[in-house]
Amino acid sequence: MDRRRNKRHQGNWKGQNQNQNKNKNQNSTVFEKKETFHFNRSLYENSEAESQRLQAIDELKNRENICPMCNQPITDLASCLADKASGKPVHFDCALEKVKGAEPTAENEKVAYIGQGRFAVLSYENIRDQRHFTIKKIIEWEERDKKSEWREEFSTLYSKVN
Repeated sequence: MDRRRNKRHQGNWKGQNQNQNKNKNQNSTVFEKKETFHFNRSLYENSEAESQRLQAIDELKNRENICPMCNQPITDLASCLADKASGKPVHFDCALEKVKGAEPTAENEKVAYIGQGRFAVLSYENIRDQRHFTIKKIIEWEERDKKSEWREEFSTLYSKVN
């Protein structure tokens, strides 16, 4: 198509109209207050419910959880797994080390977390190429149907945070 007839190429080289820059300069002197959208609006209308929610979050954050495997304090509750015996939160690294110690692995095998509270023994054809593997064994760490009490409390408070 002829370039003179193509509307896409009209105007200056940026594809803008000549009058657009003049309009911007005129509008810069007028300050219009526009209503902006806020994602972090309060979920509660009254301040009493808001203060109770904030108090519950602070209490959960200040509660000191101790890992039963290493007896160290847990700082990141979101990355914890539930202990098999007691159901209390356990460091992810502690659970991984316990599974690695309990499962014998060959030279081209590795223990890895595969999600949903499960670990697996992965077998690699080439240990340097970790894209191609087969799962030799699945180790259930957490039961799928059973939810821990501490996780329920954490998830309900977390979903209410602004």
